[in-house]
Amino acid sequence: MSSRSIRFAAALAVLLGGTAFAGDGKHPRGVVELFTSQGCNSCPKADKLFTEMAQRDDIVALSYHVTYWDYLGWRDTLASKENTDRQYGYMRSLGAGSVYTPQVVVNGQIHVNGANRAAIDESLEETPTGELPVGITISKAGDSVVIEAEGSPAPSSDKAHLVLVYFEPPKEIAIARGENNGRKMTYWNAVTEMQTAGMWTGKKQRYELPASEISRNKEGCAVLLQSVAKDGGPGPILGAAVIRKPEN
Repeated sequence: MSSRSIRFAAALAVLLGGTAFAGDGKHPRGVVELFTSQGCNSCPKADKLFTEMAQRDDIVALSYHVTYWDYLGWRDTLASKENTDRQYGYMRSLGAGSVYTPQVVVNGQIHVNGANRAAIDESLEETPTGELPVGITISKAGDSVVIEAEGSPAPSSDKAHLVLVYFEPPKEIAIARGENNGRKMTYWNAVTEMQTAGMWTGKKQRYELPASEISRNKEGCAVLLQSVAKDGGPGPILGAAVIRKPEN
């Protein structure tokens, strides 16, 4: 395991030991969600670009491996039905018409080709203030993890979910069949599970969760404050934070 992988695997232990997360209380520039597949020969370029994004401090980068290309001869080892369902949810809420890979969704509001750096950067620039509007702070209190979301900077009747997104550390996969047969790829921040932990109604709010609930995944966890689309699917992301081991 690389030293960087070890840092990611240790991130949750850092939280439970009481050390602050990198970025606590700040407003990230945005959230970049990549929908990808080990079985899609159009994805390696996007996966490589995503590797750079996953190491940036100003964005929260999450990679969702989907299942619908498994029939091409290689079953994606990181894919899940839940990841595929999330992409279909975005398809409906964004009016995309279809799902595709590689696809990036920026801040839950704009979708672009995941291999197009300029399009991703331009989408991030469309955040009105250059950052997500609601700050999120994470801390430890006894046997609990405390997540605090700021109040909305503007009055709003919109509701949002507090979503916990668990992800893997960098993982190298040797692909033995399908369109990427023979490739070795390193995948960053691959999502393994999502959990809605509470509701937010625009006011400053504090959420207290058992540390054991968070620690059941030993790799990493992002916190998203995400509004709900009219159809009940994922809407614009208002705030985000991520478990990150501070640099020494």
